[in-house]
Amino acid sequence: MATIAPHRVRPGRGVELGLIALALTLGIAAYALVGLNVTHKLPTNIYGYSAGMVVLGVGLHTVLRVRAPYADQVILPVALALNGIGLAMIYRIDLAHAARGHATTFATRQLGWTAIGVILAAVVLIALRDHRTLRRYTYTAMVVGLTLVVLPLVPGLGTTINGARIWVHLGSQSLQPAEFAKLAFAVFFAGYLVANRDTLSLAGPKVLGLQLPRLRDFGPIILVWAGSLAVLVSQRDLGTSLLFFGLFIAMLYLATERTSWIILGLLLFLGGTVLAAKTFAHVGTRFDAWLHAFDNAVFTQSPGGSGQLVRGLYGMASGGLFGTGWGAGRPDLVPFAESDFIVASLGEELGLTGLLAILVAYLVLTERGLRTAIGVRDGFGKLLAGGLAFVVAFQCFVVVGGVTRLIPLTGLTTPFLAYGGSSLLANWVIVALLLRISDSARRPAPPVPGLIEPPTTTADHQETQILSRLKETRG
Repeated sequence: MATIAPHRVRPGRGVELGLIALALTLGIAAYALVGLNVTHKLPTNIYGYSAGMVVLGVGLHTVLRVRAPYADQVILPVALALNGIGLAMIYRIDLAHAARGHATTFATRQLGWTAIGVILAAVVLIALRDHRTLRRYTYTAMVVGLTLVVLPLVPGLGTTINGARIWVHLGSQSLQPAEFAKLAFAVFFAGYLVANRDTLSLAGPKVLGLQLPRLRDFGPIILVWAGSLAVLVSQRDLGTSLLFFGLFIAMLYLATERTSWIILGLLLFLGGTVLAAKTFAHVGTRFDAWLHAFDNAVFTQSPGGSGQLVRGLYGMASGGLFGTGWGAGRPDLVPFAESDFIVASLGEELGLTGLLAILVAYLVLTERGLRTAIGVRDGFGKLLAGGLAFVVAFQCFVVVGGVTRLIPLTGLTTPFLAYGGSSLLANWVIVALLLRISDSARRPAPPVPGLIEPPTTTADHQETQILSRLKETRG
């Protein structure tokens, strides 16, 4: 009888360190090239910038070695690479604004938010030893999510920017609470769905071939979802409303594995889109800008015209296959090129090839998140990791689809790339949670007593003696 030899599973953090070095090189080189091509000299802060990024990347890697040694080795390097590319492009737009006489400091502020985001990710990894702890706070997460969504409506605290009341002021800084609400709702959906998975999947009536849950089982989650969407619509934050709706449907499908939820979600989405376009003037304006972007009346309309969209399309067209090169384009001609339209800015200077490489990086990040969801052993972790991975993928699809005129613009920001402190902090927390869950998924199970060295029977002993005599005879 053959025995099972013990096999030591290695954490593999050396692979991650090598990928981090590659990611940091990519971001720092892009930052340096921007300075060389625009000002014909290296940026004055290149050494401080490089040292800061190295400290952040290696520091978080060290935290993983100590607190989550079996975590996925690819998630952190991909996030650092995307963050570094975004910083280089934001710095490029700062230089373009300075050349036109109105200097901005978007890159400096984004670098500060990057440092806070990485430190926050480290705090999450240190404080949260087991992701299953979050399941205890299912309903607390629901209350936190709803509070964050309503916060911009509080008089004196919320403020309206570009027609949307989605910001709150904290001193000299402004934050978008809905970015953190999506994390709270992901925890709530995962905790509630894993506890009620069977009743949602099996109990309830069938309508037109679709299995629907009982109202008493589905009521709490539908009230939270509908309430948050109603508030976001009143704030004119339709992009986040779409993101919450997608998260809701995706996690329902992951929990129940019923295709009927996808069909029902698409029907509700189409119906809601038509209703919103006819009910809300700003939604109808965005649809006009999407459908009739090149009409002169729509192009020159302000606010809500298609000028920003068309300029972004022309910028990407001028980039062609390989782009104009870092610092050789004119991304500053597009309004909000550092935030809403940073994808168009990158498409102009890196071309279709560079933009596809960035999209592949998002694809890898999503794939590693879904792999984590498949590998983790508990249902709560599966739903949470799957929901978080979907949020990153769906947000990327909505932004790129809007910039390329595949779908109407929504106002969402590209994860890690676009300027914005709230989005950056929330996405670094997502990275920390995925790393924590992946550590649990990849950590080897404790050995079962008696499995590695099973007892030897008399027949096994006789078989061993016979084989030994045969070898001696042949020798």
